[in-house]
Amino acid sequence: MSYDPDEFKPGASPILHEICSPERKPPHWEPLYRQGCTFGPQIFAERMLTFIRNPNLNTSWLFRGDILFDDRQEDENAAEDNKAPASVGGFDASWPERRVVAGMTRTRTMVRRLIPRNEVRDAPMNQTCEFHQTIPPQDDTAAGHRTTSTLVLYVPHATSAEAMPFYHPRVRAIAHLHEWDAAAGQGFISVHFEPFAADLPLADAKLRRVGYHLLERLHKHGQGSLRGYAKRVHHDAVVPQKRFQDRFAALKRRHARALMGAWAESTDPAKHVFEDLGIAAFLIELWADMYGAESEAGPGEGGFPGFVDIGCGNGLLVHILNQEGYRGWGFDARARKSWAQYSTTPSEASPTGSSLAERCLMPSVVPRPEGETPIDDGLVHDGLFPRGTFIISNHADELTPWTPILGALSDCPWISIPCCSHDLAGARFRAPPPRDRSKSKSTYASLVDWVARIAEDCGWQVETEMLRIPSTRNTGLLGRRRTKETKDVDIAGILAKYGGVEGYYASIAKLVKTGPRSH
Repeated sequence: MSYDPDEFKPGASPILHEICSPERKPPHWEPLYRQGCTFGPQIFAERMLTFIRNPNLNTSWLFRGDILFDDRQEDENAAEDNKAPASVGGFDASWPERRVVAGMTRTRTMVRRLIPRNEVRDAPMNQTCEFHQTIPPQDDTAAGHRTTSTLVLYVPHATSAEAMPFYHPRVRAIAHLHEWDAAAGQGFISVHFEPFAADLPLADAKLRRVGYHLLERLHKHGQGSLRGYAKRVHHDAVVPQKRFQDRFAALKRRHARALMGAWAESTDPAKHVFEDLGIAAFLIELWADMYGAESEAGPGEGGFPGFVDIGCGNGLLVHILNQEGYRGWGFDARARKSWAQYSTTPSEASPTGSSLAERCLMPSVVPRPEGETPIDDGLVHDGLFPRGTFIISNHADELTPWTPILGALSDCPWISIPCCSHDLAGARFRAPPPRDRSKSKSTYASLVDWVARIAEDCGWQVETEMLRIPSTRNTGLLGRRRTKETKDVDIAGILAKYGGVEGYYASIAKLVKTGPRSH
């Protein structure tokens, strides 16, 4: 069913009617749009719960919604635990009074805190979310011959349009109504606004456009659920959303403006800065789990083993992590313009003593052809690192498939964020289709699965995180737990199984003959 809603004229008669306490003026609910649907009350309630917990699905201005109160939380968890936990939070008397709707009964009350992406511009805001349903008929024989209605109200904790944050429409409340005829197997969804008194009637084009898109998103998700749509991308499998987003917001406040203002590359500063701030936020929270809690100034003494960023590119990620107190370094086949301002942090692990170094990777397990002129050791790195060093491989291209192998050789945990597809010899190639036939057979999906296969053969338990970064190449493969020791892994057999390394040595030898390639 396509989305083509009927629009109510501004000032149209309300469909919703509230019963108010004597001291409160009855609200005026103005209908905006109504759309036919073929999904029932259960799907409607499920989708609305998803929107309540993930307000970012309706607007990119928001990070998330933190649930402060939920009087039905125990019902959802009872199946997992014989003793259901207590409700989330407690209802605060200072919050707006709960609504009473004529002909309906309130079935659930939740309070969420809307967390904006930019807290400098707008502060978080609390919002009460209520579920109401039509009162069941006394005569059971009539139950299947009447329309049932489910209503969800959003009531922001704001007393005026002027107090409303930028990311919320300037109305007193929002309602989504689902009307269902079980006998016909079809129904309607509609969106309604309760305006502040001075705004009657709702003729504001921007507000009506917001209502149109709210209903459109609900229709899309509801009809998708009816067709059996299953979410294929799952975020926050390793690091919880709240921790990541709070860390990202803190890093953005501390670093974003200065980094973009001093950008020395010809590439888009916003994309690279926010992408690397996001990766840094994920790593810092990951490392807190792996090595223990840290202070705002960085990790605790002796807890963090250091990191190395192979194929570090412009060096920005190394710089951010160093600024946050995490010691480590990075190297790449050629220096970048940015390195002059990012290389000021000393690093004992780096061969140059600074945080960034110009080196090509020549893994120790790559055979040296007889008769070849030895490569200048000052221009290559053998891929062996101190045990426990955390290896970062962020869009490292030719080095991507080597990442889990290097981790196994030095007993180092690692993260790889694949980008372009290269084989172990460094040549571009198309990886075989993913083992899971339900997954996309795209070049990128094939590369990700291929690298995961190599990692598993190297004795790694592979975890996957879809990183919240502004890039379509956002799959993070993580190896931090071993399934077998390196001594039990046939590295030579793995190199042969995945295409071999013939030509790799010659390519690196040719690359370094001209010496440093800085610009």
